[in-house]
This record gives sequence, structure tokens and C-alpha cells, in this order.
Amino acid sequence: MEGRRPKNLVLILAREFASKLATAAFVCDEGGRLVYFNEPAEHIIGHTFAEAGELPLEEWSAQFGPRDSSGAPLELRDRPVGVALLERRPAHSVFRITGLNGRERDIAVTAFPLFAHTDELVGVVALFWEQPEA
Repeated sequence: MEGRRPKNLVLILAREFASKLATAAFVCDEGGRLVYFNEPAEHIIGHTFAEAGELPLEEWSAQFGPRDSSGAPLELRDRPVGVALLERRPAHSVFRITGLNGRERDIAVTAFPLFAHTDELVGVVALFWEQPEA
């Protein structure tokens, strides 16, 4: 495990919290690296966390291809996770992704930043669910 730094206790607790939820959730570190997603998220993401593993922000973001209702790609700053990471505040929106299994889904996402101290961002938790087809 050389080169890997230990995870912050807040991230460890967030992962434990997410693992107990019936709602799909994932946890990112302060750099946007996907460090965990729970079992309910597997249905939407299209793989288990054991199969996908930890993924850098650029990789998981590109794989899911988040886009708006017209099909235009969404920049990180326009997605709830990006708002939580970059602006350090909670955010919510609805958009379309492609799961790792190739299936397209409209999802609602609420993300909020995790702080170890008032000014120490350690990550983000995102809760998400599939939107019913109109």
C-alpha cells in the first residue's frame, strides 16, 4: 500500500453511513476520487463497488457521461458533486447518466460536502435515485 495515504476518519464514517442506507449513495474524497458506493447504487451505476473500485474523478465522470435534458455534457461545476467540491455547499439537480453497464438513466442527485473542521474539506457524499420515466 505504498503511496496511499490513510483515509480521514470523516470519510470512514461517511462510508459506514452510506453502507447502511437503502438509498443509493457514493462517497468521494476531497479530490473527487470515488472511494465508495453502496449496494443500492450498484443498480444505477451498473457494477458493484468491488468490480469498479476506487476511481479518479476524471475517470468516473467520463464513464457516466453526465448530461442535461438536451444531451449536452455537464461540466463538473454544474453538477451537485462539483458544487459540493468546488463551492463547499450542498446542491441538488436532475440529469442523465450512462451506467457502467451502458444503460442510460435520469437521476436526481443531492450532494453535500464533508468537513473534518470548519475549513477542512475531506470529501463529498452524494445521494441519488432514478427518476421515473415521464
